[in-house]
Amino acid sequence: MQVLKFGGSSVGSATRISAVLDIVTAAASREPVILVSSAIKGCTDTLLKMAGQRDRSVLLEELRGAHHDIITRLFTGVERRSALEVCDSLFEELSECEPDLCQTYGELFSTRIIASKLACDGLQTMWVDSRDIIDKDDLPGTYARIGALVAAHPQVQVFVAPGFIARDSQGRVTTLGRGGSDYSAAIYAAGCGAAELQIWTDVPGIMTANPKDVSTARTIPHMSYQAALDMARFGAKVLYAPTVQPAMEKGITIVIKNSFDPANPGTVIGAAGPGGGAAEGASAAALGLASQAAPVGDDGVKGDGATGRVRIALVGGDCGENSMARVLSTLRQDGISVADSRCEEGNLFVTVADIDEKAALRALHREYFEGRATTDIDLYIAGFGAVGKALLELIGSSRERLAARIGKTVRVCGISDSRSYVIDQRGLALSGVVAKHIAGAFPDSHKPAAGGRFVDAVIATASRGSVFVDVTNSEDLFRSYDRLFAAGISVVTSNRRSLAVPYAQFAAMKAAAREAGVSFRYETTVGASLPMLSALSRSVNASDEILSIEAVVSCSMNLLLGGLSGRRFSDVLYEAFLSGLTESDPRIDLGGVDVLRKLLILGREAGIPLEAQDVEVVPMLPPEYFDIPLDEFFSLLQEKEPQFDEGQRFVGEIVRDPSAALGYRARIALKTVDPSHPAFRIRGTDNVILIRSAFHPTPLVIEGEGEGPRGAAASVLDDVL
Repeated sequence: MQVLKFGGSSVGSATRISAVLDIVTAAASREPVILVSSAIKGCTDTLLKMAGQRDRSVLLEELRGAHHDIITRLFTGVERRSALEVCDSLFEELSECEPDLCQTYGELFSTRIIASKLACDGLQTMWVDSRDIIDKDDLPGTYARIGALVAAHPQVQVFVAPGFIARDSQGRVTTLGRGGSDYSAAIYAAGCGAAELQIWTDVPGIMTANPKDVSTARTIPHMSYQAALDMARFGAKVLYAPTVQPAMEKGITIVIKNSFDPANPGTVIGAAGPGGGAAEGASAAALGLASQAAPVGDDGVKGDGATGRVRIALVGGDCGENSMARVLSTLRQDGISVADSRCEEGNLFVTVADIDEKAALRALHREYFEGRATTDIDLYIAGFGAVGKALLELIGSSRERLAARIGKTVRVCGISDSRSYVIDQRGLALSGVVAKHIAGAFPDSHKPAAGGRFVDAVIATASRGSVFVDVTNSEDLFRSYDRLFAAGISVVTSNRRSLAVPYAQFAAMKAAAREAGVSFRYETTVGASLPMLSALSRSVNASDEILSIEAVVSCSMNLLLGGLSGRRFSDVLYEAFLSGLTESDPRIDLGGVDVLRKLLILGREAGIPLEAQDVEVVPMLPPEYFDIPLDEFFSLLQEKEPQFDEGQRFVGEIVRDPSAALGYRARIALKTVDPSHPAFRIRGTDNVILIRSAFHPTPLVIEGEGEGPRGAAASVLDDVL
């Protein structure tokens, strides 16, 4: 005798049920089968929702329609009419049952359909009502009834039984809990003396981690009863924890199989074997990772359910002296703080913030279960201009160095410009002048990029943990960031327009990234390759109080003011305009728009919720220069040549002021600096920022090249890594 249990996803449609019938028919050709099934996918959730409503009619008809559709596809003629009559009879019962019993009908629907179809296919089939067989308070009596049932019907090839439902010692219908169909199957296996219990699901066995969180998770081929029980107890969803006990007591092998890939051997659970059954490539002691909301009592956990923390278990982790140190070191290298750590019964536990859950799982999985020397980072780049091309060249030329230095390789899987995009999950070729500029900007395999199609394609194809890079000047691409975050994709942007939005939108983007457990980095939006934002965030994270920020960060204006040397301002500006160093209308720069965007980002990184209207902006030229056509502007500029002093710089300032609404006042204007000031000596497109804080009243000065595609590309790559 063998017991086969099928989950809701395995019986979710007529097509899936047909696949189940093939598996069961093959098994029944060898020896008799007890088939235990869950409700079709989503059915129990609908039944629970139905129980809470006075008027069940809408949900009832929705559910009836789903089952009728399956029957219509599986049966024809008389068999179809008979199956529909049985189904409708059960729905009549459901329409009148007590609310607490609604959830007990899903397995009745699915198993009556399956039993009817098996009988139509010529197998000797018997439907068994688990409510009459399983008493959850009397397992010995239950085992006896199962044994008697099988012995009394030796001609039956397949017994079909609903999982999840049972009765209690008072004879009342009850359930075995969500996931209880696994437990039902284990009870049937123990009662009939089965040698093997097969649990068919939608994943290839018990895996080293949840593949939805860790794309590189792999199947654990063999494991002990205790290890399987621990994985289930600590959060792995493939196996319902109570399932293990009856099988362990009776010495029944449990095999976790994938109904979508029946040839896959899956996971075999039994007595512990040599080597502990670790997955290929795993650390010798470790078996797998599981996570769940941290139980009440762990550090920082409240008892109201809103814990904000998760507990991650490294099952089979050695409790030796150095084991926990290895775990903590691994997490620390990825910047993950641990609130609590402990070792119990051969398993290691760490408690982390819920927003760090996926990052922590991926870090530990790399350490314990990935035999590779390097970790791949899949990259999708929006923007094929100067910075985008420089980034591709840099990635191509630094691959070996990065692998040797930090154990990471960057694989570019997609590129887009404003017109089209190309995606290849295997990675795009970057050699040969960046593969001849990606084969002439992707002509053969490209697809139209309009309407956000590149983002749609990335979300549809990219694995969790991938990185999306925005090196465009788009004014609306940022609106898709939250969708990328929700898909488990981090975002790196050099596009300052995406951050100089109203503060509520900026804060929402940051919050969305935190909630999704991904990264959102934008160092390059101010100062190109200069670490201006990271300097501010380090101070604020350390509870330092920012006293003032002086930012000379307009590359075009710095070039003009620092390079006059007796030349006419109108001539220098016109040359910069023709060479593309200014905006298409240079008055955008002269009016302080670029500096305003950067100052907003600087202020927000310093913890100040600046809005554009909070900043006083004094343009470099009077108003009459701004309200005329561009050609007239240049004529007027030549007629009324403005005069600037050698030491003038276009400066954005944020200064602590307790009397101001935000506690700070902000201003952008021309300012004369003396020769001792760092901004006096800048040349070309250099940038400089001075940060004064309570901890460091003598200013931190960061200065250097603020322009150039290669420097910007290097900063973007650093954010990616």
